[in-house]
Amino acid sequence: MRAVALALTTLLALAPAAAVDAAEGVSKSHALSLFGDIKYGADFSHFDYVNPDAPKGGTVRYSAIGTFDNLNPFILKGSPAAGSTDPFDTLMVRSDDEPGSEYGLVAESVEIPADRRWVQYNLRKEARFQDGTAITPEDVIWTLETLKAKGHPRYRLYYADVVKAEKVGEHGVKFSFRGGDNRELPHIVGEMPVLSRKYWEGREFDKTTLEPPLGSGPYKIAAFEVGRSVTLRRVDNYWAKDLPVNRGRFNFDTIRYDYYRDGTVALEAFKAGQYDIRAENSAKNWATGYDGPALRDKLFKMEQIPNKVPTGMQGFAFNTRSGHPFQDPRVRRALGYLFDFEWSNKTLFFDAYTRTKSYFSNSDLAASGLPTPEELAILEKYKGEIPDEVFTTAYEPPKTDGSGNIRDNMRQALRLLKEAGWSVKGEKLVNDKTGKPFEFEFLLTQPEFERIVLPFVQNAQRIGINATLRKVDPAQYENRIKSFDYDMTVVVVPESLSPGNEQREFWGSAAADENGSPNYMGVKSKAIDDLVDLIINTPDRANLVTRVHALDRVLLHSYYVIPNWHITYFRIASWDKFQRPKVTPPYSAALETWWLDPQREQTVEAKKAQEPKQ
Repeated sequence: MRAVALALTTLLALAPAAAVDAAEGVSKSHALSLFGDIKYGADFSHFDYVNPDAPKGGTVRYSAIGTFDNLNPFILKGSPAAGSTDPFDTLMVRSDDEPGSEYGLVAESVEIPADRRWVQYNLRKEARFQDGTAITPEDVIWTLETLKAKGHPRYRLYYADVVKAEKVGEHGVKFSFRGGDNRELPHIVGEMPVLSRKYWEGREFDKTTLEPPLGSGPYKIAAFEVGRSVTLRRVDNYWAKDLPVNRGRFNFDTIRYDYYRDGTVALEAFKAGQYDIRAENSAKNWATGYDGPALRDKLFKMEQIPNKVPTGMQGFAFNTRSGHPFQDPRVRRALGYLFDFEWSNKTLFFDAYTRTKSYFSNSDLAASGLPTPEELAILEKYKGEIPDEVFTTAYEPPKTDGSGNIRDNMRQALRLLKEAGWSVKGEKLVNDKTGKPFEFEFLLTQPEFERIVLPFVQNAQRIGINATLRKVDPAQYENRIKSFDYDMTVVVVPESLSPGNEQREFWGSAAADENGSPNYMGVKSKAIDDLVDLIINTPDRANLVTRVHALDRVLLHSYYVIPNWHITYFRIASWDKFQRPKVTPPYSAALETWWLDPQREQTVEAKKAQEPKQ
């Protein structure tokens, strides 16, 4: 039994109080952990970062940008509405104050054998869809099969190693896995939404719809105007409202998303009190954009909430697919010298940002310095396939003095371009073999990014590149991104403390040609595929860190993006009519734990009525 417990602890631990079947080596618990520690025991009453007695009621309003034409968020076609995933419960739910733990929601308990070749979720007898029908193992099995066959392409990649789902007893569902080394597969299955098989009978799952699908979660879509707004209402008889994972959460009776043309319009709407809570991603807006009578009268507040969330990578992404000018990594590296972060940070961002130097910044997963012996043991197998600099040079993005004079960087860029077969002739950069000019288009939809991207484009023009900036509306942008119809664009690749199967979507060769995948750069590399598999099949946390470091180094030295910047806190602006718990979890802003204070709301609304129109 001790050997079984140790095996489970080193890879995918269950709760300390888990029951263990010594004969079969199967453990059963209310929770899962990737890293061996479970914070909340089987008898926990609520998460520590909620107010379990938070009052219910009222409305919260958010903004959304662009438009929507689909209420089924699980398919590739169409633009899904904001909030359209809210009506769907999952088997398990993450806690936001642990780096890799899940607790039962639709599932009451989970069973895993020592060899990790399968996981069994035992459903709660009381679990219900919003029409009162029971959630059954057949619904769970149908959901997996349908998402893989007809859902968004990411599900085929995400669930690729889930080879079978079968009913066990009256309430159990057993998922069998390919191989037995993927520590994250039970978690991945646990995060799967559960859809109603009966509801979808006679309906086409892979077609867009404006009929709100039947859900099982705390909210349902109650009203909408296409392209204008979506309103969700809390389900009064929600079956799971008193479960420990839900106490103190989902406190608003109504959630409304109002759509705006772009971020600039949305900011002005917030200042005018047309919606309530805004997460800000612009340093300029944060520094100067909120000024006005409402802020000076303290009708809304601006908070910076620290977090421990890995920043992921925001960057200017190169499309390396055929037909675009960025197949050569020397070209990609050269263009990195044309982005003047130091000048941008000082002039545009009020020195608010830190330059990103890793795909996993703000965590121990970020590579630094030269490879360790453990990393070299992994990387040396791929010598000749991966950049030589991985072994000899610690990654550092190009730097400037912030003055705006980047002549030295331009010389470096031209040197690299010369090595790649490009020369300046008649003030134009042309290919030495074909004589064709170097040209690319930078695709944007966010107007606030124009002032950041335009200096980069102008720097490219200064060395003879025919670079242009094209801004399109959100719907066109989404369609072009899905079909990889761009040369360069801004991307965000999110990361977590437990990277796993999603890395196949980001970097896997199979995802490169799958429309709608987040492999925006078109990465196709056998070495990277192997490194991703190593991460997915890691035996413990120490090996995970080493393997992620190895992947991080290869990605950075392959120059698939020009890294941008990051912060390590959430910027949240909110009208002063809400309260939130005293504890904020380190891995989320946890807005679903906030609640409306009616007295504050009355005060704010009375003062708003007296404010001059902006």
